[in-house]
Amino acid sequence: MDERRSKARHRVLKAGTIEFGGGAIDCTVRNFSHTGAALDVTSPVGIPEHFTLFIQADGTHLSCRVVWRKEKRIGVQFG
Repeated sequence: MDERRSKARHRVLKAGTIEFGGGAIDCTVRNFSHTGAALDVTSPVGIPEHFTLFIQADGTHLSCRVVWRKEKRIGVQFG
């Protein structure tokens, strides 16, 4: 498989929350870089194109844009 990312991602396993419009969905951050991440979710249905990712372990809030969706995983770009 060809790597299309501009920056390498590092494997992680951190609890996160997808926050949008007063709602929230739990997720697991599976890999992470300074430019984006892959998130495991129960279902990508209902997750908007733009949202805030809260990573509990770091206390970090990141603005995200969805760049791809698969069955139970979404890829996001920060910014």
